[in-house]
Parts: sequence; C-alpha cells; structure tokens
Amino acid sequence: MHLPRPVVLAILIPFALYSTYAVAQIGYFGIFASHAHIAGMQVLVDLVIACTLAMVWMWRDAQSTGRTVWPYLLATFALGSVGPLLYLLLARQQQTANTRAAA
Repeated sequence: MHLPRPVVLAILIPFALYSTYAVAQIGYFGIFASHAHIAGMQVLVDLVIACTLAMVWMWRDAQSTGRTVWPYLLATFALGSVGPLLYLLLARQQQTANTRAAA
C-alpha cells in the first residue's frame, strides 16, 4: 500500500501535533488512564488491534521490499499510528536508497 506523500502528510502532521498537545496536557501515561471506563477501554483495545495489524503488514512489506522495519515497529509501540504513517511516508525514499545500494 502506497498512499501519495501529500495524503500521508495531511494525516501525519495534524495527528502528531494533536498527540503532542494531548501528551503535554495529561502526560504519556495519562492517555491510557483516560480510558479507564468501558467505552474508553473499547477504543484502546481497538487501537491495539489496528496497530498490531499494521505492524504485521509493515513486517511483511519490509521483508518483500528489503526495508528496515524495527524503527517503525518501535514507533508504533510508543506512538501508535505515527509508526505506520512514517513507514508510508518514507517508503519511496528508502526503496530508492535500497535500489541504488543494490546497483
């Protein structure tokens, strides 16, 4: 899956800014504490499932394209959707670098 860079940036930048604001307001662990009720926990579980699926996809895509996946997996663990968004954003740059190195 390769989205156009402007689309990825249009998602990543506002989301990263909003996430930074949220962490500044309530702290990193405060985000998890805010999901203490049943509806919030459902959202958190849904996010974990979605991020896990994204990590599986990144892992398989990285194996087939020769990309390094570890930084994006770690970013996903620490920052949620930021990891897969960065993976998509930097896909073509890293593939071009890998192609040049192989030549």
